[in-house]
Amino acid sequence: MSSSTGSTEYYPYHPDRALPAVFAAIVGASLGLHTWQNFRYRYWRVTFFMIWGGAIFMSGWMGRSFSVKRTTNLGLYIAQYMLVYMGPPVYAAAEYKILGRLMHYLPMHATLHPGRVVYFFVYLGAVVEVLTALGAADLSAAKGDRALLKKGASELAAGVVLQGAVELLFVALVGHVHHRCARAGMLTRNVRIVCMTLYGTSWLVMLRCVFRAVEKFNILHMVSTGSCGGTCEDILNTEWYLYAFDAAPMVLFTLWLNLMHPGRFLPHDSKRYLDYDKVERMGPGWTDNRPKIMSIVDPLNFEAMIKGQPSHQKFWLEGETWPIADGGSFARGTATNVIGKACPECGGKS
Repeated sequence: MSSSTGSTEYYPYHPDRALPAVFAAIVGASLGLHTWQNFRYRYWRVTFFMIWGGAIFMSGWMGRSFSVKRTTNLGLYIAQYMLVYMGPPVYAAAEYKILGRLMHYLPMHATLHPGRVVYFFVYLGAVVEVLTALGAADLSAAKGDRALLKKGASELAAGVVLQGAVELLFVALVGHVHHRCARAGMLTRNVRIVCMTLYGTSWLVMLRCVFRAVEKFNILHMVSTGSCGGTCEDILNTEWYLYAFDAAPMVLFTLWLNLMHPGRFLPHDSKRYLDYDKVERMGPGWTDNRPKIMSIVDPLNFEAMIKGQPSHQKFWLEGETWPIADGGSFARGTATNVIGKACPECGGKS
């Protein structure tokens, strides 16, 4: 892979021509596998963002494979830059949906309305995406314009720092659910696997955020001081950093979620939950008695915190009221979301 042995009109180095196509192919293969698994496990409501993010990320690397062969084409350069940058925040949204499904499965340990987890994080994620799109467009179109370089780098730096902060908050929420399950003796194998998967994928996103933040703060330093030596020059003028700390972590992210697809470990039906005795039951689902608009505007339910009165039914306290779920148990590894697949323990079908 080339580094700072020269430059093209828009790239500060001679970009490698083969690797973008390789990464586009890997991301595309993973995207295809995610699509198949979503049909297999009936998990579109939970992991749709893996499809959307994969399409954006793959398009970015496909665009780069064309751009590196037409290095004077500004439109291609801007398009690939924006798409490569915008894919990871969408991927991260899939984690939020998985956490929401985990909270549906463990309602007694949910920190907020499970169905509103994604709204809470998407509010913040939308800001990240806007900053990312604006910054990527400004930075890639700057062509030496210091004011535009500084504006674009500032927007991107703010975006990746915010995404990093969102991921830390997300890890804290996963940790909270994990800790409560362990304390209640409900840390079953499937719950442990989902928690470990979310920790791992979150830290991959964090690694990418750290790299992008360092990169953008170095651009700001260069624009502000007019000089870029040592680490600054190395990071900005060496292509392999992009593949090692941006492309590779996100490829591992999507491959990890393919290998440990949540559809293998959590029910697709959000009304199915794990009771305190580790028996899976079919409850009414999490019902928020507030108007839907209020549950979206205030997903953390600050109103209930202030009044000290929950706005949802604590149906899990009436375990015997709800029927035991058919088709085995995800907690024991005997249930499946696959239509028609036999349950070895219950003698029936899923």
